[in-house]
Amino acid sequence: MAPVGGTAVQDHVALAEIELCGELIIAASAAEDRLSLESIDAVLRVAEERDRS
Repeated sequence: MAPVGGTAVQDHVALAEIELCGELIIAASAAEDRLSLESIDAVLRVAEERDRS
């Protein structure tokens, strides 16, 4: 539980990583077999990041 004084710190990078891990877990649990590298890249939106660079 966060302290009452309102000193909670948000680490936006950590929160984004946790969200992506959650998305990978959901994709893996929905898959009938192992996720391919292409599927993992799609879940992690790797192509979108490359396009921005």
